[in-house]
Amino acid sequence: MSTFTQNDIEIATRAADHFTRLYYSTYDSATRVDNLPNFYRPSSAMTWNGKPFQGSDGVRKLISAMPVTKHEVQCFDCHPIPGSQPPNLLITVSGTVTHGHRPTGNSASTSSKSVDSQPRVFSQTFMLVPDPTAPPSKTGEVAKYYVNADAMRFVG
Repeated sequence: MSTFTQNDIEIATRAADHFTRLYYSTYDSATRVDNLPNFYRPSSAMTWNGKPFQGSDGVRKLISAMPVTKHEVQCFDCHPIPGSQPPNLLITVSGTVTHGHRPTGNSASTSSKSVDSQPRVFSQTFMLVPDPTAPPSKTGEVAKYYVNADAMRFVG
């Protein structure tokens, strides 16, 4: 059984922090349909509020049909999973997401009870695995990862 050093934990946490910032800024960008699928591979599995999507094409299909988003990450946690070097990473993220424009930016015909434009609490869990096609990392450097599994759920 392998154990992790404090340095391993710090490197994993840096990787998770880097991933989280990059992932949600990409998700909320104008180029998300082209760029967000790059975080996934054809074999990646995504579940969005109980609905399954397969691979980068499934992610593209999901976000193509979605209004603009604004994510605000409240916190994340990262757990390296023993068995590989660099280790797979289990990342849990909590925050809020607004779909569409904030209430003041919507037309007068948009119902105030509409789910769009209202911030919703979400929880998202990622299993990141090292990307075997990425150049090898230098010691102490954050490894390159891709999303192997992703489960997102509205909490409220």
